[in-house]
Amino acid sequence: QAYLAESGGGLAQAGGSLRLSCAASTRPVSTYASGWFRQAPGKEREFVAAISWSDGKAYYANSVKGRFTISKDNAKNTVYLQMNSLKPEDTAVYYCNPDVAETPASMLPLGSWGQGALVTVSS
Repeated sequence: QAYLAESGGGLAQAGGSLRLSCAASTRPVSTYASGWFRQAPGKEREFVAAISWSDGKAYYANSVKGRFTISKDNAKNTVYLQMNSLKPEDTAVYYCNPDVAETPASMLPLGSWGQGALVTVSS
């Protein structure tokens, strides 16, 4: 089982930026993508962004499209989430998942979760 090391997050003002990173100790060759999900207080966990390891295809939730950018470093088994133009509604705990599958309906998290990174955006 891969060990995940998440970093980043913190407090930002509306319109500001933050960057998250997630490094996995291992990555099975069968892994299609890795990505980020978030859970706001009182809400269910939701998909944010994912990226394919083979071709770099990126997937985004509509709520973050154009503001967030996911990227990867294959050699380091690390994915990054650059969050720009932050809004108060982006406040949540952001979780990395090292194994994400594409389904017709949604991006499906298959792997173990990281510890989470709290992102707080003030208005």
